[in-house]
Amino acid sequence: MTNIFIAETLFADYARDAAAVAPGAEIVSFDGNQNAIPGIETADAVAWNWYPRNRLETVVPAATNLKWLHVASAGVDWILKSSIRSKQGLTLTDSGPAYDIAIPEYVIAWMFAIAKRIPQFLAHQRNHEWVREVQGDLHGATVGIVGLGPIGRGVALRAKALGLRTLGYRRQNLPVEHVDEVLTGPEGLKRLVAESDYIVFAAALTDGTRQILSKSLIDSIKPTAWVLNIARGALIDQAALTIALQEGRIGGACLDVFDPEPLPKDSPLWDLPNVLITPHNSHGGGRALALRRKEVYLDNLRRFIHDEPLQNIVSFEHGY
Repeated sequence: MTNIFIAETLFADYARDAAAVAPGAEIVSFDGNQNAIPGIETADAVAWNWYPRNRLETVVPAATNLKWLHVASAGVDWILKSSIRSKQGLTLTDSGPAYDIAIPEYVIAWMFAIAKRIPQFLAHQRNHEWVREVQGDLHGATVGIVGLGPIGRGVALRAKALGLRTLGYRRQNLPVEHVDEVLTGPEGLKRLVAESDYIVFAAALTDGTRQILSKSLIDSIKPTAWVLNIARGALIDQAALTIALQEGRIGGACLDVFDPEPLPKDSPLWDLPNVLITPHNSHGGGRALALRRKEVYLDNLRRFIHDEPLQNIVSFEHGY
C-alpha cells in the first residue's frame, strides 16, 4: 500500500480529493511539530506546509521509505539542507505555478500605485489637503524582471498587456514568452538594472543569487527607478539599498521580503517616505491561492500514483 502523509495544516483541504486521486492509498494526517511522527518511516510521499521549517531536517531522514516530498511554498531555499540534499531517491517538488497570479497582481498593483502617486494622495486625504500630483504612466516604461520562473513570467504577461517594455534576467539564454529581451551574465544584469524603471526581483535564493543586487549595481539604478522585491530579502544588499533610499539616489522601493524577517522595529526602512512595506504577504493568502496550490499538489499526486513524471521538480544542483 502507498502511504501518503499530509501535514495537518493542509489535511482538511486536501484529504478528500487526495483519496479520490489515489484510491487504495493510505492518506495520513500528521503534526509537523511533533518530535516523532508516528509511522513516518512508512511514508512514500509527504506534503509539507511552510512551518515548522526546521522540522524537515529531522522528518526527512526518519522517513526511510520517502520518495517524494512536496512543499506548499514557491521558494525552497529553506528546505535545501544537507539532510535533504543527501536523501537517496528523493524527488522534491514545489508549488511555484500556484503563485503565478496572486504575486504578479501584487507587483502590478504597486507599480500602478507608484506611477499614479496613490500613497501621496492617501496622505493628502488624511491631512485634508487639496494637493495635485504629477502622475506617470506604466505604458512605455521598462520593467526588468530578475528571475523568470512562474512568478516572473506572470509579471511579464501582465506588464506586456499594459504596454510596458519587458527585460528579463535568467541563468540560461533562452527566450521567454512576453519578455522582449532575455539577458544573462553580469553584463546582462547590469544592463537590466540600468535601463529599468521598475526592477522586480522574483528569483530563487541560491548561493549564486545571494545579494545579486549589490552595492555597485544599486549605484547604477536610475534616480527615478523603483526596486520591488517579492522573492527573498537576501537577494539584495539591504544595507546598501537602505543608504541609497535615505540619500534619495533612487526613486524608491516596494519591499515584501527582508533580511532578516520580521523587519526589526528599529529599521530605518519603516520611516522612509520612498519605501512601501508589506510583511511577506505578496501571495495574499486567499482562498483562490489555496485552491491553486491544492490543484498543483493533486496533479502531482496523480502522476506519482501512476508512476508518471512529476511537475515542478526542484534541482538540488541549482536550488530551484
